[in-house]
Amino acid sequence: MVEIQYNATGRRKTSIARVRISPGKGQIIVNNKPVDSYFPRETLRMIIRQPIELAGVTGKYNITAKVGGGGLTGQAGAIRHGISRALVRMDNDLRLRLKKEGFLTRDPREKERKKYGQKGARKRFQFSKR
Repeated sequence: MVEIQYNATGRRKTSIARVRISPGKGQIIVNNKPVDSYFPRETLRMIIRQPIELAGVTGKYNITAKVGGGGLTGQAGAIRHGISRALVRMDNDLRLRLKKEGFLTRDPREKERKKYGQKGARKRFQFSKR
C-alpha cells in the first residue's frame, strides 16, 4: 500500500518549516512533539489550525512539521504557510479560498538592521543644538 503524502515549505521572518500532510486522524506533530506541548499559547495553535479549518479537512489528515529558526510566533506563521501550500498541492480547488485569506502569501516583513553610530534601527541619540 502506497501512502500519499504532500510536502511543502513555509517561511516567516527567519523561520523555515518543512510540512508533510498524509491521511490520518488529524494529529499535528511539530519537531516530534504534539502541537499542544510545542506551542504553549492557544493563539499560536489557532494560527496553525486556520488553513485546515478553512479547507474543511479537520481530522482527516496528519500533519508533521520540522521547523527551525526565529521565535515561536514566526515558527507558527511558517507552519501555517507550509500547511497552506501543501493543501494546495493536495487539492488545487482550495487555492482561491486560501489565497483570499492571505495564507499563501509569504509575509515579507523582516527585522530592520541596526545602523552604525545609532542606538537601533530607527532610534537615534538625543540631538543637542548646544
